[in-house]
Amino acid sequence: MLCIRDLQVCYGEIKALKGISLEVPDGSIVTLIGGNGAGKTTLLRTISGLLKARSGSIQWDGKELTHEPPHEVVKLGIAHAPEGRMIFANLSVQENLRMGAYLRKDTDGIKRDLEFAFTIFPRLKERLSQPGGTLSGGEQQMLAIARALMSKPKMLLLDEPSLGIAPKLVRTIFEKIVEINRELGVTVLLVEQNANLALASAHYGYVIETGSIVLSGSAKELAQNEDVKHAYLGTA
Repeated sequence: MLCIRDLQVCYGEIKALKGISLEVPDGSIVTLIGGNGAGKTTLLRTISGLLKARSGSIQWDGKELTHEPPHEVVKLGIAHAPEGRMIFANLSVQENLRMGAYLRKDTDGIKRDLEFAFTIFPRLKERLSQPGGTLSGGEQQMLAIARALMSKPKMLLLDEPSLGIAPKLVRTIFEKIVEINRELGVTVLLVEQNANLALASAHYGYVIETGSIVLSGSAKELAQNEDVKHAYLGTA
């Protein structure tokens, strides 16, 4: 579904991505793991059109996506739940969710997808009129994912969904990500520093270091790789 070839992205003269190539198959969960500053967030922001590539190619379902602006990327079926959640703090939960559907005209479909979002994240329905900024970190992450789902995406880009969330809620968030993939068939590209949970949830994985892919394989293979264990899983 998503095919990236030789992607280079720079901040001034600093190369943040150094010729990255990867693929995300339709219907899969693919995770990117790596340390701070490795280029994970840069890659997601480039896919969604928030950053521009210096060279290389991003193809989405056979269409060249490399130079499309963010609103066109959303129209094509890619939704981004960014690092730090970036919800609209002064808007209610319901208003945040409706903002996710701003490109849609199918009123009945929007209502159905709202109800589905509430079946996945029932806590949001309990806080429908509450300002987004008053939610807990975990609830805000649920809202960010649900808001992205309201665009009816074919693919979700999730950037650090466990960041700043109480440990007891982190596993719940990942269970919901797997449920969204399984129940809706939404493809997921997941950036996550909790490599144990990421690999336990994903089908495939890539390890990125200083802007380059250094390792790839099935999630199971990566979880059993000694270098990955030592560097990212806390085991030797």
